[in-house]
Amino acid sequence: MSTEVYLVRHGETMFNQLNKVQGWCDSPLTVKGINDLKVTANALSQVHFDNMYSSDLKRAIDTVHLMKDANLVSDIGKIKKLPEFREVFFGTFEGDDINQTWDQVAMAAGIGHEDNVAKIINQVGLREFREATKRADPRHLAEDKDELDERMVRAIDVLRDVTKNEQRVLLVTHGDFIKTLSIKYWNKSDDKHDIIFPDNGSVTRGILHDNGKFEIVDYNVDAEKL
Repeated sequence: MSTEVYLVRHGETMFNQLNKVQGWCDSPLTVKGINDLKVTANALSQVHFDNMYSSDLKRAIDTVHLMKDANLVSDIGKIKKLPEFREVFFGTFEGDDINQTWDQVAMAAGIGHEDNVAKIINQVGLREFREATKRADPRHLAEDKDELDERMVRAIDVLRDVTKNEQRVLLVTHGDFIKTLSIKYWNKSDDKHDIIFPDNGSVTRGILHDNGKFEIVDYNVDAEKL
């Protein structure tokens, strides 16, 4: 049996608002973030889910509970947290200014000063962007492409195990993780060119097929348009 997976990006957080790097570090949802999520939750309130899951970071957990509380047609028990679906880890850059961080990454990638992440990725490719992030990190703790790729494969394996006999599930995760997952599993993307960053509260839909394969079929969709 195939499983339809609704990947929802958490709502806007304080660090999003302050333009700070936010991976494994956490910050609370803003009032705007909560209000935007209520729109998503209302749009999905009549969609039946066999289960709901989230990353183990609080911004994702708070988001999934908003989805659960608004849903009128699903009987969801305790939310299972999946740490494999955490955001990308940015090491020493966690909590730093985003533009300053990307400028340091661009310098490490050898392209000079550039603080637009999309332009950096389009010039050097995703693999080199991740490698440059790790090089630029003073402690070299940031996840590189291989480390993140290994975690994404493990995440899909875990999801496959926990969703056996479930036809449709909702999973709250994070922007860069959703984007990188989509580059890997969406046939409209590739490793060389950047795709837009998913919006807070948006839905990216994937299918876990009977044959074990995973594919992204919709990306960064406003829930009201599903």
